[in-house]
Amino acid sequence: MTDNKRIVLSSDHAAIDLRLAIAKQVEALDWEVVDIGPTTPESTHYPKHGEAAARKVASGECRFGIIVCGTGQGIMMAANKVKGIRCGVCSDEFSARMIRAHNDANMLSLGARVVGEGLALSIVEAFLGSEFEGGRHGTRVDMIKEMEE
Repeated sequence: MTDNKRIVLSSDHAAIDLRLAIAKQVEALDWEVVDIGPTTPESTHYPKHGEAAARKVASGECRFGIIVCGTGQGIMMAANKVKGIRCGVCSDEFSARMIRAHNDANMLSLGARVVGEGLALSIVEAFLGSEFEGGRHGTRVDMIKEMEE
């Protein structure tokens, strides 16, 4: 794993509380959190938050990103439009481990209206605790990367 221990967090207005809980957990796991908001509950647009976080990961400024909206779906779709991003929505620990181990995901998306705080924190821990396996999975990830060209 790279020495970069920075992780960007972002959400829309529906997921601020969950994002803040995730930030505390990630810091407790010895990661440096780059929280790019929002900070107020006024309605906001998830695509801009997904893109902003994805750009920090794609640039290498942050190793990983965790993004949150009501379902996790919309913000994930926006993040995946940024070249170099492999983001998946997870609502269980197994999927979180597998998107790292088999897909070399560099971003995790969660749905604040789908998973409770306790489960979300377990999903985050599973994601951050997993490593990419490479091998045949590397060939497949390379195929995904080629689609971006």
